[in-house]
Amino acid sequence: MPRKTAKKPQPPKLPKGEAEQVRIRREVGHDFALKEDAFGRQRLAAGTAEANRLYDISNGGYTSTGGIVRLRNVDPLVGITSLSRQQREAGQRFRDDFERASREGLQPQSWSERVDGSRVNGGVPDRVLTAGRAHAHAAAALAHWEVADVVRKVCLEGKSVKALAERAGEGRDVVVKLLKVGLDLLAVHYGMMGRRAG
Repeated sequence: MPRKTAKKPQPPKLPKGEAEQVRIRREVGHDFALKEDAFGRQRLAAGTAEANRLYDISNGGYTSTGGIVRLRNVDPLVGITSLSRQQREAGQRFRDDFERASREGLQPQSWSERVDGSRVNGGVPDRVLTAGRAHAHAAAALAHWEVADVVRKVCLEGKSVKALAERAGEGRDVVVKLLKVGLDLLAVHYGMMGRRAG
């Protein structure tokens, strides 16, 4: 009687367009938004702003044939050229804290965390609490609601300064100023720059 061999589990089908986005990112060297899944395939890091960006290549879809890569929605932290290095880094760290808190909060607990009944915090993993606290403390450092609103919309939602200015009926320079103030506050909070006198 022939032996039955267990079939390997088949990887789930990739969402439409993801394989193309992975290929383009690898071709242009933007592999910082990629991670390997359980089946060894490179995938977009789900839940990140970078994974939401769409890359287009003209001329048949390959840079080797002279195609030009276009990034459809540019990250405002990169696109606003007047931001300082500390401001960009503070905005990126604020985004990272938010994404980590969001991602960690959606993951199921491991069995050891469910079985351990001696936890005071009701079984919420420490990494989830730490990520949530880091984001909450950074958000509290923004102090004023208008500043916090602009920073949240630009850093976390990827809204453009132009769109925010049009919606608020303000000039672009007003929105940029609020953003810079917020990013400076975050940079001080994260220890990237000292407080200014006065």
